[in-house]
Amino acid sequence: MREAEHLVHKYLRSSKRFPHIWCSGCGIGIFMQALVRVIDQSEYSKDDIVLISGIGCSGRLPVYVDFNTLHTTHGRALTFATGIKLANPRLKVITVMGDGDAVAIGGNHFIHAARRNVEIASFILNNNVYGMTGGQSSPTTPHGAITASAPYGNIEPDFDICRLAEAAGAVLVARSTVYHTRLLERLIGMALKKKGFSVLEVVSQCTTYTGRFLQLNSPVEMLKWQKDNAITVEKAKQLSDTELEGKIVIGVLVNRERPNYHEQYQSLLGKKSKV
Repeated sequence: MREAEHLVHKYLRSSKRFPHIWCSGCGIGIFMQALVRVIDQSEYSKDDIVLISGIGCSGRLPVYVDFNTLHTTHGRALTFATGIKLANPRLKVITVMGDGDAVAIGGNHFIHAARRNVEIASFILNNNVYGMTGGQSSPTTPHGAITASAPYGNIEPDFDICRLAEAAGAVLVARSTVYHTRLLERLIGMALKKKGFSVLEVVSQCTTYTGRFLQLNSPVEMLKWQKDNAITVEKAKQLSDTELEGKIVIGVLVNRERPNYHEQYQSLLGKKSKV
């Protein structure tokens, strides 16, 4: 209890910004707690960190944490983050995005940030729906799901965010659910330390909308659904594609090395100054 109080007073803008805007049982609060705990145990001070979001339910997170923060336009968190990292490479730059924010309107920025390998820790809170604007289908809404914009069932195939990140060039790609908090914290720590563009997909629940198409009636049921349908990377390797249908593969999916963008950029600036 004392530790929780310490973290609240140290990292949250509690006196000015609370009560928060999120619905009761939303998974974003679980993620925020995990992020704060990991940062508290890291070598980064609050002044070392810039946390950037776009628009959406997750876009409110920078409002509540006492770091250097930016609440930017829809889909553009990675463009602001890229500029900040190039301007001041010393900073630890973090983006928090939703599934629609990151891979719909922000999809092109996401692909090219990964391709360039900009050193940004990117956390994508995936609740499979546009939760803030009324429950419309997002790029990760399951096929057949009934949403506000697909009352007869979603006919579009859904994105696998992690496969997209891997193909585009991200050097660390991982996935967790908000139910698996210990794994979530470990993967957040890995993403913060990784030199290059890291992507952590966080499967979360929208208690207002997602539960409807999953036919789950409470946050507890939704968390239990995450528990029952998640499978580790190691176990997934032993199963066929048919057996993996509908499962959430969690853990580190990609971990590799290649030159990152801002270090190459700084090197070019050094060469130019000698000309």
